[in-house]
Amino acid sequence: MSRQYISLLGILLCSVLILVFAIRERSKADVMEHSRNQSDAALAAARAEIQTLSSRLNALTVTAANAPEPPPLAHSPIRSSPAGRQRAVAQPAGRAKSTEGARWKHVESELASHQSQLADQRERIAQTQEDVRTTGDQLDGRINSTRDELNRSITTTRDDVALLQKRGERNIYDFDLSKSKQFQRVGPLSISLRKVDTKHRKYDLSIMVDDKPVEKQHVNISEPIWISLADLPQPVELIVNEIDKNRVRGYVSAPRYRKADIAVTPAPGGVQAPLSKSR
Repeated sequence: MSRQYISLLGILLCSVLILVFAIRERSKADVMEHSRNQSDAALAAARAEIQTLSSRLNALTVTAANAPEPPPLAHSPIRSSPAGRQRAVAQPAGRAKSTEGARWKHVESELASHQSQLADQRERIAQTQEDVRTTGDQLDGRINSTRDELNRSITTTRDDVALLQKRGERNIYDFDLSKSKQFQRVGPLSISLRKVDTKHRKYDLSIMVDDKPVEKQHVNISEPIWISLADLPQPVELIVNEIDKNRVRGYVSAPRYRKADIAVTPAPGGVQAPLSKSR
């Protein structure tokens, strides 16, 4: 087995390991996002319950304010002494005050009950908000950690490719592209950056492959793009490892020799012998 074939297998193995790692971390991020959605739903339910309690409290207050006054008692046609008339007037007034006091005690009891429920709901909302903030901080921390690990992995892979370059097998071409309809030459490729989504860390490219444009859409950062060219023995690898607003940076890894450089040529004496290849 040639060293060139072994090197290609090594590059493919590194790419597969990076892809598996990215899928596993994406799954963890999805779990944290689901937890945040559940917390948001609980917070919305608590707010709806507080609004219902507030409506009931307002209705109870309006009912108490609009309660009719007790009807006056009819005066007795029977004449009595001045002392008897005073006792007759005092007794209805006392009963009216007692009825009014009982009604307001009931209203105050209802108000106290609703205020207690509102206080409990406020505490639950505060706790839910704190849980949401904590979950968000944990999710952001894990996403940042995953991004850093992926960047370190891609950097390591690029170092490995640089080592292959020193061994004379592949060339590395760094690029810094801005959003434009014009194509920029990067090694054996002509590339045009068409769209950048910094929120989801994706981008769209247009690549000229054998004089024909090929569109690559919704490509993730650090996701390798493999392009096969007619005159190269191995695919060209393109990786974007930095995304900014309307701008991306990365590198292209291409075989150092073309097919014509490593083709078999006739040797002296009529024996077919291959030219020396990069190992």
